[in-house]
Amino acid sequence: MSSDPHHESENAVELPVPTLWPIITAFGLTLLFAGFVTTLIVSLVGVLCALVGAIGWFSDVFPHPKHEPFPIRPHNEWPEAIVSEGRTVSHLHVGEHHHREQLPTAVHPYTAGFVGGLLGGAVMAFIACAWGLLVDHSIWYPINLLAAAGLPEMSNASVEVLKSFSLAGLIVAIVTHVTTSIMVGLLYTVILPMLPAKREWLFGGILTPLIWTGLIWASLRFINPTLNDRFEWLPFVISQIAFGMVCGYYVFHSIKVTTQQGWSVAARLGVEAQHREEKKS
Repeated sequence: MSSDPHHESENAVELPVPTLWPIITAFGLTLLFAGFVTTLIVSLVGVLCALVGAIGWFSDVFPHPKHEPFPIRPHNEWPEAIVSEGRTVSHLHVGEHHHREQLPTAVHPYTAGFVGGLLGGAVMAFIACAWGLLVDHSIWYPINLLAAAGLPEMSNASVEVLKSFSLAGLIVAIVTHVTTSIMVGLLYTVILPMLPAKREWLFGGILTPLIWTGLIWASLRFINPTLNDRFEWLPFVISQIAFGMVCGYYVFHSIKVTTQQGWSVAARLGVEAQHREEKKS
């Protein structure tokens, strides 16, 4: 490695040294701004990461930018020029023989996300109600807690009221839970093709639910402090992971449909054209 920017060699060319400091600095700035809507600790960690990344970054460029030699292949090892004859060129269309294709070329249908969201939501609701029945001795307690996000009177209600039946709470909880489950199921149809094919159970079933659970945990104390004090996080995390496993499994094993990127404009627009057959003489 050479730190002299004027170092020259006939057998090598000087290129900047690869560094991770810009990524660390950007990650620290992200945490800094994320702390404005979460907690002060996140901002402090972001400032520390950004400061360490900036110092490391500046040390790579001051007083001289750090470079490393990259060997150049000798002239005798260069491949010979290919001389082509005059031929006609056949132009490829988009999608033909993987020409200019955009990944993914096949996606999960939205119906799979719709059904997967409903199945995952049903499993999630069963776990929450079972936990409420065994621990809180009432299946209405988790239902009313969910309804408290949309009913202000529920968030300030006593424990006895939350354990009792409420028609308004039941309707709000069902609408909220079904709508959210379907939306997350549809989101899974977009996310899963981007995840590693052999690790969908880990990313889609465990890591993704843990990430949005952490976001809810960090923001709920500011959105609704009263509800945050009564919220039971252990059954919530278990039910979220169960939702991710069931919904992710159903969506991932659904039959994919190919995208329309290889179709012609007429086929995409649904234009019908008549083909004229040539008569043989």
